[in-house]
Amino acid sequence: MGKEKPGKRTDDPKIFQTRIRMSEEDLMYLEYCVERTGKSKADIIREGVRKVYYELKEKE
Repeated sequence: MGKEKPGKRTDDPKIFQTRIRMSEEDLMYLEYCVERTGKSKADIIREGVRKVYYELKEKE
């Protein structure tokens, strides 16, 4: 039997990375969302992308 690597197993691996520049105000909004929801910054950003995506798809 082979050894498994430690860590989470997922059906949706996050293999891509991106960097963004944010204003101080945008960072403040992001940190507020993190504090209020307990979610990670990455999760909040992914939710925002999906929200905009579905809003645009509805208009098509």
